[in-house]
Amino acid sequence: MAKTAPGLERCPWPGISDPLYIHYHDTEWGVPHADDRRLFEKLILEGFQAGLSWITILRKREAFRSAFDGFDPEVIVRYGETDIQRLMGDAGIVRNRLKIEATIDNARAYLTLRERTTLAAFLWAQLADGPVLNAFQTMKEVPAETNLSKQISKALKAEGFRFVGPTTIYAYMQSVGLVNDHLTGCPRHAACLKLHRRFKRPQ
Repeated sequence: MAKTAPGLERCPWPGISDPLYIHYHDTEWGVPHADDRRLFEKLILEGFQAGLSWITILRKREAFRSAFDGFDPEVIVRYGETDIQRLMGDAGIVRNRLKIEATIDNARAYLTLRERTTLAAFLWAQLADGPVLNAFQTMKEVPAETNLSKQISKALKAEGFRFVGPTTIYAYMQSVGLVNDHLTGCPRHAACLKLHRRFKRPQ
């Protein structure tokens, strides 16, 4: 777990008592990458998070991975009613039929998209000026959605993805490093800036 530098304090949203949430903030949130399977997994989990807290999903992530065959879209796309019923009976995940069905549709959309490009290249291509490197000082400044998240939401919906509204997509952008929304007083703000400078956008 990353240590907080003297005079700096991590973003307040993970709190101070949950090691899982703190580790997620310190090692994962805001880190840019181009791993399609990770991007697909996080997109699905963000969809399941709608109406819930992210820590709820984070605590269930391993159960989700097991239930959804490691988020392998080629397996998920073949799910039928028997699989849906299996998932609806799995207390380890969020049992929401609409979101489960959307996951199957999203696997189909992902595989269709992959016929011409990667999900990573598709997402990063939406950022004409590169990643959004904000410099917010307080949580009150951080938006719930932006024009860019609306644009990406619309683009994903056009590809057949579901549960990808602008608010969900902004949270997704923050998580996978399309946006750096660590507060300027957080040591991860500068750390993610360095990662963005070294990051090679997928083509």
